[in-house]
Amino acid sequence: MTDARPPVRERRFLGHPLGLSVLFLTEMWEMFSFFGMRALLVYYMTLRLDFGQAYASLVYGAYAAFVYFTPVFGGMVADRWLGKRRSVLIGATTMALGHFMMAAPALFYPALATIALGNGLFLPSLASQIEGLYREGDPRSRSAYNIYYVGVNLGAFLAPLVCGLLGEVYGWHWGFTAAGVGMLASLLIYLAGSRHLPPEPARVAAKPVQRAPLDHAAWRRLAFLGGVAAIVVLFRGAYEQVGNTIALWAELGVDRQVTAGWSIPMAWFQALDPLMVFIATPLLVARWARLARRGVDTPSLQRMAFGAAVVGLSYVLLAAVAAWSEARGVRASWLWLAGWFVLMTLGELYILPVGLGLFGHLAPEGFGATCIALWFFAGFFGNLLAGALGTLWSRLPHGGFFLLVGAVAGVAAALLLAVGLRVGHAEKRDNPGLTATLS
Repeated sequence: MTDARPPVRERRFLGHPLGLSVLFLTEMWEMFSFFGMRALLVYYMTLRLDFGQAYASLVYGAYAAFVYFTPVFGGMVADRWLGKRRSVLIGATTMALGHFMMAAPALFYPALATIALGNGLFLPSLASQIEGLYREGDPRSRSAYNIYYVGVNLGAFLAPLVCGLLGEVYGWHWGFTAAGVGMLASLLIYLAGSRHLPPEPARVAAKPVQRAPLDHAAWRRLAFLGGVAAIVVLFRGAYEQVGNTIALWAELGVDRQVTAGWSIPMAWFQALDPLMVFIATPLLVARWARLARRGVDTPSLQRMAFGAAVVGLSYVLLAAVAAWSEARGVRASWLWLAGWFVLMTLGELYILPVGLGLFGHLAPEGFGATCIALWFFAGFFGNLLAGALGTLWSRLPHGGFFLLVGAVAGVAAALLLAVGLRVGHAEKRDNPGLTATLS
C-alpha cells in the first residue's frame, strides 16, 4: 500500500507533529463546552425543570447516547461527501448554537438535539485526523491518542469548575452560555491552525475505486472492531454513571462541608476525573514507552480488560462506603468520593484512549472517520444502558446499586480478557490470531 501521508514536520509539540497541538486544543475547548453542559444537566433537570429522578436519568442517558450515535452517520458523511475539515466547521458551529439555546428552558429538547447533531459531524472528523500526521509504522502514533486524550480531559477538567460554578451560583443560563463560548473558541482555534493538519484525503463517494482496500482482511478487521465495540457497551454502562447517579450521590449522599462556611460545589467533583487523566497520562505513557524499549508491549485488549476490572473494583469499594453510610444514617466524607475518582480514572486510562487508538490503527484506508465513529457508537448503546441502570437508583439501596454497576464493568473486563488472550496483538493488521478467531 502506498504511503501518501505527509512527512513528519520540523516543528514539534511534545515530540509530535505540530498538527497534534491544533487537534489537542480544538478538542480541549469542545470538551469544555460539552462537559460544562453535562456537569449541569442532571441538576438542571431535577432542580430547575422539576423532572423526577428516573425520568431525568432516561433523558440524560438518551441525550448522551445520541451524542455517540450521530457520529456513526457523521463519519460516513465526512468520508464520502463533506470531508473532514468542512465537517468539523459545520459541526462546531451547530454545537455552539445548541449550547446557547440551552439558556432558554423552553428550548431544552431542541437544544439537546442540536448539540447531538453537530457533535455527529465534529467528533469523528477531528479524531480521525490524528493518523494522517504520521508515517506508516511511526511508533509515536500510539501515544498520540493518549496525548490527545489529555486535551479531552483538560477541557473536561475546566468545565465543571467554570460552568458548574456559574450555573449553581449565578444561574443555569450563565453556565450554559459559558459552554457556548467554549465551543466558539474551539472553532476559532481549528480555523487558525488548519495549515498544520494533514491534507484532505480523497473521499469515497468521489472515487469509487477507493473501495478496493476493503478486501477480506479489511472486512475481518471491521467485524473484529464491531465485536470489541459490543463489549465496550457494557463498560460504558458503568462508566457513564459519572454524570448521572454519581452526580446525584455527590448531592445527597456526600458530606461536602470543608469549613464552617464553605461546601464543595457538587459539580466540582466531576472535575476530578479529567484532572487525574491530566496528571496520570504522562506517567503511564512514559511507563509504556520504557516497557516497549525492553521488549514488553502489552496488547491493547489486555490493557483494556485491566482498565475495566479496575473501574469495576472502584464501584465495589464505593458500594461498601455507601452501604456503611446508609446503615448509620450519615453522609459519606467527600474524601471517599475523591478517592473513588482517582481509582476509577486509573482504570479509564487503560481502556478508553487505548480503545480509541486500536480503532484508529485498524481502520481500513479511506474509512478512518467511519471506524472512529464505530468506537463512539459503543457509547450510544452504553449510554442507553447507563440511563436504564440509572432508573434503579431510586429503587435500590445506594450500596446495592453501586455493586450492580461494578458487576457490569466486571463482565466487560472478563470478555475483553478472553478475546485478548485469543487474539494477542490485535493492533497488528496482519494478525493470524484475529483471522482464526473470526473464522
